[in-house]
Order: sequence, then structure tokens, then C-alpha cells
Amino acid sequence: MTHQSRYTGLLDRYRDRLPLSDDTRLISLGEGATPLIRLHNLPKVLGRSVDIYVKFEGLNPTGSFKDRGMTMAVTKAVEEGSKAIICASTGNTSAAAAAYAARAGITAFVIIPDGKIAMGKLAQAMMYGATILQIRGNFDDGMRLVKEVAEEAPVTIVNSVNPYRLQGQKTAAFEIVEELGRAPDYHCLPVGNAGNITAHWIGYCEFSAVSGDQVTESCAYCNGKCPFAGGGSGGNRPKMVGYQASGSAPFMRGEMVDDPDTVATAIRIGHPQSWDRAWKVMDESGGWFAEVSDAEILAAQRMLTEHEGIFCEPASAASLAGLINDLKAGKIQDGSSIVLTLTGNGLKDPDTAINQCTGDMPGVDKATMVTIDADLDSVRNAILGFMG
Repeated sequence: MTHQSRYTGLLDRYRDRLPLSDDTRLISLGEGATPLIRLHNLPKVLGRSVDIYVKFEGLNPTGSFKDRGMTMAVTKAVEEGSKAIICASTGNTSAAAAAYAARAGITAFVIIPDGKIAMGKLAQAMMYGATILQIRGNFDDGMRLVKEVAEEAPVTIVNSVNPYRLQGQKTAAFEIVEELGRAPDYHCLPVGNAGNITAHWIGYCEFSAVSGDQVTESCAYCNGKCPFAGGGSGGNRPKMVGYQASGSAPFMRGEMVDDPDTVATAIRIGHPQSWDRAWKVMDESGGWFAEVSDAEILAAQRMLTEHEGIFCEPASAASLAGLINDLKAGKIQDGSSIVLTLTGNGLKDPDTAINQCTGDMPGVDKATMVTIDADLDSVRNAILGFMG
């Protein structure tokens, strides 16, 4: 039997592609190396000849893609002498920040909108020991306050305005290309703050440059100073497609949204911090933004669980909901290879899942759940009854 070396996290794996020195103390929980799962059943259900893969970031240590960026941001914060970090969050960032702060032995402050955070995410931040500040406002109010307080208190911001966050998150693109052998034709992601779609584009551009393809003169991250720039065509990079919830879709409106509202709490953001860079990603990749309704998001979440056995949180399902619409509209052709990023685990938001299965949501079938006596006859009769 051969033994592979133990995986120790994305910072160690991609150290030569990240702003790290040999002496940097790595703050890691073994994040990254998440599965790229080919969907076998949904293409048949949709009646399309396409290869669909999901990059399931919900299997990171705290259950979301945020761990990729947080390991990098907290590592650099500690290296630079910081004793405390701070973030605004709709949930996933707070969980990741709290976990990596605990790992590093520093303090985490998280600002969350009062009453507008999924309970699974709030429980994580509390258990990891973060100091939680609930504000009477939304995420965008929290982000404004984080920026303001960082000017007056010795805390390091670890939201996606921190450039190290995007450096960590770009590694997901590396993993996709390494596993597929090339970039997909399309990469579809849910969009909230728009840092993740930007980070993936950085990763594809860098990987493309290293593999010999040329990249454009000004990638979305470096604003004309990209060390990998060389001009020429796009090379082996995908079209980037970003999907927003209709009630929280500033990119579709062409302006910021002051009161975003959607069941997908992770993308309930009206003032995305990576606004300019995300638009550049679309220009460079030939991609587009689109919007999906809450009903479409929840239906897509249910489709993934029932047809593929993959349980993601609602925001993640926006990528599938949008893809379904674009396939129907003919924007994505048969024969295409497509990667969907599932940003978070379904266990992050159990209340929404249970409400879908037990409530009266239009177009959503209730789960089959009955209460019976604890005896063999009752169990046998129930099973045989359901089997017909």
C-alpha cells in the first residue's frame, strides 16, 4: 500500500502562488481540496447534453467557501502583528472569522444584522468565541461601520475588501483546472459582495498564464499592473456568470440597492464591495449577470438534494437556478462544460430547509413524514403503504 503525504491546507499546497514567506506561520484548519462532483441525474432531468460539475465549498471546515479567504487573511493579520480581527457578515464570514481567530489565538469581532442571520451560522460564531455585535440595520450598514471603526481601533478587517481574502479564494480555480485538466466553458456562481467571482477570475488568469496562455492587459484584480499580463486572447479561461436574487440584485439594477431582501441570506447584500472589479470580470471573460427569484432558488436547492444527494444552502442554489434559466434561454449551449460553485452547506440554514419541507410553499412538495406507533406492524404497514 502506498501512502500519500498528509494534506495540510491550501496555504501549504499553493505557498508558491500566494504572498507567503518561508517563515510565515500558517493559520489553517485543512481547508480547500473540496470535491468537484459531476452531476449525473440533473442533466437528464433538464433534458440537456451538458457536463455539469459542482464545486462543493460547503465541505470546508466551517461549511463555506469563506474558509479559503479567511485562512489567508488571518495568517497575514497574525504575521503583521494584529491581535484582533473584525468583519461584517450575513453569517458565513462571521463563522469563518471566529474559527480562524480561535485557531490563531486572537480576538474576533463580528457585526451582524439583528434577526437576519441563519441560526446555524450564528451558532458557529457564538461557539467559536467571537464577540458578536448585532446592529439594527443590514449587512451594508455593518460594512460601513467596520470600515469606520478600523480607522479608530486596532483591528484588521477580514471582509473581502481585504486583498488577502481574494488571494486565498483564488485557489478554488486552481483546483478546478487541475482536476478537469482545463478550465470549464462556463463558471457559475451566486453573487453577493462579488469578491468570490473576482477571486476565481484571478485564479483562472494566473493559472492560464502559468500554463502558457496569455491574459489581458488589465486583469480585474491588478488594474493594469498584473504580473501575468501579456495581452492577446483569453486562452483557457471560462465565461464567468454571476447570479443574484431578484430582491437583492444591484448588478442587474445597475445601482446599489438600499433594502435588499431574499430568502438566500448569504447574498442579501445591496452594496457589493467588489462592484468595479466584478464588472471588469464580466467584461474580460465575456460573461454576464442574471437574477433569479426566491422560488427558483428554493426549487433548485430541492432539485440538488432530491436528484443528486447534495445539500447546499439557498444562496448556493442560485447558481443552479440561474443555469437552468440560461439553458432554457439558449445562452448556454449543449456540449458545454459548466462548473457551479456551491458556496455553503445546507446545514447552515436548517430552518429554511424545514420550512420548505413542512410548510405551504407554492410549487414545493412537502416531505413525507408521518408519526406511527413504535411497533413492527406499524412500521411494516407504513413502508408497504408507501411502496404501493
